[in-house]
Amino acid sequence: MQRLQKYLNKKPATLNTATIAYLAALDQIDTVYPAIAQAIEQELKDQRSHLKLIASENFSSLPVQLAMGNLLTDKYAEGYPHHRFYAGCENVDTVEELAQAELKKIFGAEHAYVQPHSGADANLVAFWSILVQRVQNQELEKLGKKSIDELSPEEYERIRRLMNQQKVMGMSLNSGGHLTHGYRHNVSSKMMHSVFYDVDPKTEQLDYKVLAEQVKQEKPDILLAGYSAYSRRLNFATMREIADSVGAVFMVDMAHFSGLVAGKVFQGEFDPIPYAHIVTSTTHKTLRGPRGGFVLCKAEFAETINKGCPLVLGGPLPHVIAAKAIAFKEVNTTAFQDYAHQIVKNAHTLAESLKAKGARIVSGGTENHLMIVDLSSFGLTGRHAETALRTAGLTVNRNAIPGDHNGPWYTSGIRLGTPATTTLGMSETEMKEIAEIIFLILKHTTPTIVEKTGLPSKANAEVDPKILAEAQDRVNSLLNHFPLYPEIDI
Repeated sequence: MQRLQKYLNKKPATLNTATIAYLAALDQIDTVYPAIAQAIEQELKDQRSHLKLIASENFSSLPVQLAMGNLLTDKYAEGYPHHRFYAGCENVDTVEELAQAELKKIFGAEHAYVQPHSGADANLVAFWSILVQRVQNQELEKLGKKSIDELSPEEYERIRRLMNQQKVMGMSLNSGGHLTHGYRHNVSSKMMHSVFYDVDPKTEQLDYKVLAEQVKQEKPDILLAGYSAYSRRLNFATMREIADSVGAVFMVDMAHFSGLVAGKVFQGEFDPIPYAHIVTSTTHKTLRGPRGGFVLCKAEFAETINKGCPLVLGGPLPHVIAAKAIAFKEVNTTAFQDYAHQIVKNAHTLAESLKAKGARIVSGGTENHLMIVDLSSFGLTGRHAETALRTAGLTVNRNAIPGDHNGPWYTSGIRLGTPATTTLGMSETEMKEIAEIIFLILKHTTPTIVEKTGLPSKANAEVDPKILAEAQDRVNSLLNHFPLYPEIDI
């Protein structure tokens, strides 16, 4: 009990229950595996000493974190509420139904499925549900059979091949799409035939007229909207019209911007819920929940989506579903709406401040929570910038730009996002300071020369020591004014 006792020995005027819970948990872990407890404690210290600018990361509340450490993890609960394959799931049913109810209330969805363990899992559940609904079930009806269990091996094989021949069309990874949208190294491209649409090479934005023509030519079975590195809003009304023109299912992966939908930043034609047949998301990015995923869908897909286990998933994680329910409860507030709007204000300010200094932002700016900085004018790769900025106390990730000649490993860009810094309470003033620090580091970073070739390294670079020290001081000043989890005294 060394951590908790150390805190209690300080005799604080008011005992903080969050601190007590957190430190007590670490002390319990320490009795079994000290190295794990130390790693968790060190992660807190590391996150407190670096500005988190990774667009796909955030900070969940302590109630969300604590909800995952309980005996619900001991339960098997395959199936869905009141339709389980194991006895004794009454309390899991309660937790899952509460999470579903909160989610439907937030988004106005017809049906919610909260079991996916990640966004990738949510996409797989959605893909396979569409295939089952639109291929398998239709073929069963033609054959006059109610279940695949009634099929002969030959009939089953024919249906399996038909499902494998379906076509999905998503935004290419090069233009800002996601791995699970048909990328050739991802299982999504192996279960279906995948084709892609790209941004316009001049504007670096999506051209809906070009997309409409491509969709008419390709005739995909699934038109997929969503992104991981595209800084503009999507018009879902227009994309639904395009999908309808060829009879495609319209699916939206809103993992990155679901918090902006929940927070009423994206409304009308920019809200996917009224237009998409199926919507997937993670829970841990702009939604600020635990790591996990979910699926929203029209009523016609509800029965198939509910069978994500055994279709794709294994046993649900009831302890994580409990944490999701708490996060959804936190989202369904006016305070969260204020937070979501501030995310976008901060992103806009950060992008415009970088542009004013001379940096190029892909597509010219941002309308959401992220942006991609083109490093070409600095003579750097994404690897150079990612490492240099991390040394200075800013955590970012390298990211390809459209037509990137450096490929997906070294890249020619970095992705910046504002969800986490906004959670800390930062606003436009701090974004301007962060932009100055980023530009300062990028301007004074130089690739090292490889001795054997005499050419600049694509991975290693050096930062002017005086500039690095200045940047570290400025980052520390920001972090001291906006501490992470100040209620945890450790």
